[in-house]
Amino acid sequence: MTTAVDQIQAAREALSVAEPRPGVLGTLGAAALAATAAVLLAGVMILGPGVAIDDPAPASSTAF
Repeated sequence: MTTAVDQIQAAREALSVAEPRPGVLGTLGAAALAATAAVLLAGVMILGPGVAIDDPAPASSTAF
């Protein structure tokens, strides 16, 4: 039967092991996605007030 001190020591050893970090490719991909979103949002903010989207004509509800 293990004591509380043994369990605490085992938990400390389990938590102190550093896991290898994944490659930087994921980080670069996330940064590229964030940069693309920022540029697109800036474009929408700049072009937004001058762009008008016309609503299509309402669809006819009569059947042929």
